[in-house]
Amino acid sequence: MYQNIVVKDGVLWIDGVHMHRFHNASPQQNASLMIDQANVKRGDAVLDLCTGLGYTALTAAKRGAIVTTIEGSPAVLELLAKHNSVLLEHANVKIIQDDAFHAVAQLPDASFNAIIHDPPRFSMAGELYSQAFYDELFRLLAARGRLFHYTGKPGLKSGKNIVSGIKKRLMNAGFQKITWVESCQGYKAVKP
Repeated sequence: MYQNIVVKDGVLWIDGVHMHRFHNASPQQNASLMIDQANVKRGDAVLDLCTGLGYTALTAAKRGAIVTTIEGSPAVLELLAKHNSVLLEHANVKIIQDDAFHAVAQLPDASFNAIIHDPPRFSMAGELYSQAFYDELFRLLAARGRLFHYTGKPGLKSGKNIVSGIKKRLMNAGFQKITWVESCQGYKAVKP
């Protein structure tokens, strides 16, 4: 799968690509911003996709949410245990070690109030940006459930507008109020 997975200054790097935003804010601060965009509240059932070092899952749990988080890489989970072990001990967090595309299909309908989707780059995990995956995320959200999907700006330098395709697929899945949030470089959306 991945060849080189390391942590430098609290940032997860996979094959030379950083997995957290860290310009202008720490990964922990960015996790908090994403949680804010999904309007996570105490008692919410939250699905955090692509756990990484667990900053988003831990932030949601500290706010009183009940968090299910999915990470596909055992090596990443080993680094999480070393660099953010408090997540492993948090009573409000369940970690599933599985491929996110496969794992979401096993979860029950309408079981989450909020989903934070912070996948690796499009070039590393294109299936996590697919119509089939967005359809699954829509299925998993309860009515009036909120999604925040970190995308970054893939293709911007090469003149491709990949984020517009993401928005279109979110719309096709049934999401509404799809809004680009520049400060977090992603989309927030709701299930009606």
